[in-house]
Amino acid sequence: MKSLILAIDQGTTSTRAIAFEAAPEGGLRPVAVSQVELEQHFPHPGWVEHDAAEIWAATLQTCRAVIEQAGGVGRFAAVGITNQRETSVLWDTVTGEPLHRAIVWQDRRTADVTGALAAAGHEPMVQAATGLILDPYFSASKFAWLLDAVPGARDRAARGEVKVGTIETWLIWKLTGGASHVTDATNASRTALMDLATRAWRPDLAALFNVPMVVLPEIRGCTDRLGECDPSLFGAALPIHGAAGDQQAALVGHGALKAGDAKITFGTGAFLVANVGGEPVGSTSRLLGTLGYAVGDDVAFALEGSIFSAGSAIQWLRDGLKVLTASGESEGMARGLTDNGGVYLVPGFTGLGAPWWEPEARGTIIGLTRDSGPAHFVRAALESLAYQTRDLLDALEKDGAPRLKVLKVDGGVTANAFAMQFVADICDVVVERPAFQEMTALGAAKLAALGIGLIGDLEDHPVEAPARWTPNMAPEVRERLLKGWRSAVRAAIIAAHPEEA
Repeated sequence: MKSLILAIDQGTTSTRAIAFEAAPEGGLRPVAVSQVELEQHFPHPGWVEHDAAEIWAATLQTCRAVIEQAGGVGRFAAVGITNQRETSVLWDTVTGEPLHRAIVWQDRRTADVTGALAAAGHEPMVQAATGLILDPYFSASKFAWLLDAVPGARDRAARGEVKVGTIETWLIWKLTGGASHVTDATNASRTALMDLATRAWRPDLAALFNVPMVVLPEIRGCTDRLGECDPSLFGAALPIHGAAGDQQAALVGHGALKAGDAKITFGTGAFLVANVGGEPVGSTSRLLGTLGYAVGDDVAFALEGSIFSAGSAIQWLRDGLKVLTASGESEGMARGLTDNGGVYLVPGFTGLGAPWWEPEARGTIIGLTRDSGPAHFVRAALESLAYQTRDLLDALEKDGAPRLKVLKVDGGVTANAFAMQFVADICDVVVERPAFQEMTALGAAKLAALGIGLIGDLEDHPVEAPARWTPNMAPEVRERLLKGWRSAVRAAIIAAHPEEA
């Protein structure tokens, strides 16, 4: 019986495939998993790249491993895909090969382009149409950069020989042997080229960013049929029947389907997504308007706050400063201190995201004394997760959302109990982590399962009690720590603009 869903979760640091089956008690449960780490490339300060061919090879490897573990392709009903958003790929439709390394969502190389557009007064129009601000984070300026950087790409694009897309578009193209050049509406909403209300490409925005419409994929719904896998890849023509960007997939995975529900994923970056219901909500606090999901006539919009460096700060301590040999050591080191010693780390390694949006900011550490040691760096990095989350929750409240009582969390950093308790304390909110952590993959599996009728709705059916952290910090301590954090952020911003100091 074809009762399994193959979920592809292509993230910033790894590619993962998970097989899910419908559980008797409701919902979906994992039965097999495979993961391959992904190399990142940093050719210049502020530039971040991936090898799209490596991503494709890892996708094939993990999918084939999971299919074998789960008993063969005959047990699978469909494929669902979730992906690192905004990361942009340019490829040759004749050879099927990428023409340049993929430009990762964290990359800041087009800051001068988006800065010039903002200075020319275009941001209000872009924000009104797309919900997004003008920032190199989003795909449009990356698409244009790739078309300009590869000799002849623009001429070839006019002949249909070159295409662009975000990661799910690239993977669907490869999975279908070039038969499908499509994107789902959530990923399209992150390009700065899609009208958020109509879920269609805007020719005026494409012209503004100098991206020819001919290179863009077709926009589909999150549970639509997106193509069929070439049978030579896995042994059968599996339908691709669900897709969403990783943060929207996590929203679905958590079952945050009602207005007022919110989740934050602590991965390489951290992403707060709050469901605002069936109509777009404009932000006056520099949050992003985005699409939560689009399933037939059921459409949910969201407000989102993006933190560029979360888990990557711990990776930097491990791989850059070498103060950790393994990320898991960070919790014990942080607990070994009675407090932060006045040390704050602002992890602006690739700029600061919401609500600051300072692309030129860089990492900043303040408050060092002769007593400061490696543990202070580690604790400051973990504490920065909570401070940045509080900034996002404050911005969300300013935009009219009620103060959250429960914050749903997922991602690798949530294994660190010190960090999660500090988030609860600084944000003054109950933090709830599901027993099963792979919310992005689960969301992709739910969408695919719904698309083929394996499940009847997207409602969550948890089978295990979540872990919970309850705030217990005195208000005066919280305010003192937040005051120190805000001073540190000001220092990072001033350092990025010394001419204005």
